This record gives sequence, structure tokens and C-alpha cells, in this order.
Amino acid sequence: MLNFLSDTVTLPTQEMMDAIQHAMLGDDVYGQDQTVNELERLAASMLGMEAACFMPSGTMANLSSIMAHCPRGSKVLVGNESDIYIYEAGGASVCGGIVYEPIPTQADGRLLLEDLERAFPVDEEDPQFALPALICLENTHNRCGGKVLPIAYLQEVKEFATERNVPVHMDGARIFNAAVALDVDVREITQYADSVQFCLSKGLSAPIGSIVAGTQSHINKARKVRKMLGGGMRQAGIAAAPGIVALQTMITRLDQDHRHAKQLADGLAKINGIELNAQEVQTNIVIFRVTDPRYTWNSFLQMAKSHGVIFSEMGYGRIRAVVHRHITSDDINRAVQLVEEMMKKGPS
Repeated sequence: MLNFLSDTVTLPTQEMMDAIQHAMLGDDVYGQDQTVNELERLAASMLGMEAACFMPSGTMANLSSIMAHCPRGSKVLVGNESDIYIYEAGGASVCGGIVYEPIPTQADGRLLLEDLERAFPVDEEDPQFALPALICLENTHNRCGGKVLPIAYLQEVKEFATERNVPVHMDGARIFNAAVALDVDVREITQYADSVQFCLSKGLSAPIGSIVAGTQSHINKARKVRKMLGGGMRQAGIAAAPGIVALQTMITRLDQDHRHAKQLADGLAKINGIELNAQEVQTNIVIFRVTDPRYTWNSFLQMAKSHGVIFSEMGYGRIRAVVHRHITSDDINRAVQLVEEMMKKGPS
């Protein structure tokens, strides 16, 4: 089975499994797990942040950071196509009493400054209005096809936010894909965020966990929220150990996933009944449409799976393929061949 469902399907490497077996353990709720502490120090250093906190998931990492930034009754400005807004169960409202204000997302993942500006009331002293307390950006942007936010744009948003005394949180689940695509140190990106979340369990191939990083004060608050949400773990070094290996060994190889994604896009774009601009692929995500009237998006997914290829649906009739380290160049060629055969034969 050729599994393009997500990069979360990646399995840990043998080096990660060995690290799990030999991890130094302690009670992380009391700060006594040496392996977790090492992971947090490494992550903070790599991102150019003061501190970091190991989280069970990216959803909890984002939520903890948002709640640490925002008082109850305030607004968080998020893209209307962002993962935080669409896929994270409204946690900031449910748990934090925080209002989501969805901002139109451009095709390249940006939130325009003029749209952000409209979210701020003319009179901040007027008690009728909930006030923005945080701006959230997503980089790379999942539903925009793995788009990378330009560094110049990040600087503009940070300057805009600073002028309004509002912090910026970056949902950087695939932040290292962005850094590799731009060929820069990740700190060139994260310098324009007050807090950053990234996943260890996507392209980096660790089995579990995410990191949220920021100032020491912010991380202290986020750690308390983590505990409140049930994310405080005991001998968590078992999960942190492969995360250390992931950060030390898996980043540079992400470029291979990007090349394979371009190979997939180039192949699919040549198939009749598939709509795709291969030039828009920047990282490891390929989004396309099936224009053949014989297929719905759902019937296409089911037929593809029956032929041994797993894709996912991304809304508005779009299909997503995510490339990861278990997908080889030969796998790409095979997937393209199978889709081409499907489109020629039609639904069976």
C-alpha cells in the first residue's frame, strides 16, 4: 500500500527505538526526566527561543500556547483555512473562553495586513468589543498545499503586531520543511514569532509529541495549561528520546521528500482528468482536483485505495497527497501509473 495519507504515518527509525530503550527517565511533572529536559533545551536552542515544553500533541501545544497568551474574553486572529481553526476542535473557546476571529487566507497561506487590521476595533476602550490578544500564522500551510510563508512577510506581520502590542504565535507543525525549502536556519523564520509549535511526529518521524517554544515566562504559563489539559506525563523520556534523534538526524533529509513531492506533482499533472499546477508545490504536500465527471472526490479516494494508493480529502473537492520518508521515487512512479490507469478505465 502506498500511503500518502499524511506524514504522521511515518514510523520511528531504529536509532529512535534504541534511544527509547536507553532513555534516562524520571517524573516529568516534577521536572525530573533528564531526557525530556534535554529535548526541551535542544528544541529551544534550535529555534532561538529561551525555553520549550514537550507536549503530547500539536493540538495541545497550540492550545496551551494560545491560552498562555490570551485572557478570557479576548480574540485570537486565525486564518479561516488554518489547522488551528478547522481541525483543533475549537479548544481555545471551549477551554479558554477565547473567541476565534477567522481571517481570510490567501492561496499562499498569508493573512493580509489589511484583513488583520479590520479585526482591531477603532476604539479599544469601547467595552462592547472583544480585543485581539494574539495573531496566529501557519508555516508551512497545510490546506494551502504546504506553502512556505516568505520571511519578509513574517517580518511585516511581526512589526504590525508589535505596533499593536499583540504577540504572534506560529503553528509550525512542519516548520523544518519551511526552513529546508527556503535553505535557511530555522531561526531565520522563528525570530519573527513570540511562540512556535512544531511536530516531532510528522516528517521528522518520531512516534509522538510536539514542542512549543517561547520566552521562559510564556513557557511557564504554557506548562501550567498543559497540566490543566491533562498533558503532564510521568516517565515521558520514552517519548522524548526519539524526538531528540529526530531533531539530530531527520531534518536535512526533508529535502528528499520535497523532491519526491515535485516528482509526484509533475506526474499527476500530465494525467487527463487531474487538475494540478505542479509549479505551486513547495514542500511535501501535493493538492489536486479530480475533474473527470465520472468520479466524485469520495469515489476517487475509494477507487485509489482499492488500487493500493491512499490519499486524503482536503475540502472543496480537493485531494491531498503527503510525501514522507517511507515514499520512494519508485513509489511515486507506481502511484502515478496506478492513478493514470484509474482515470483511463473509470470507476469499476
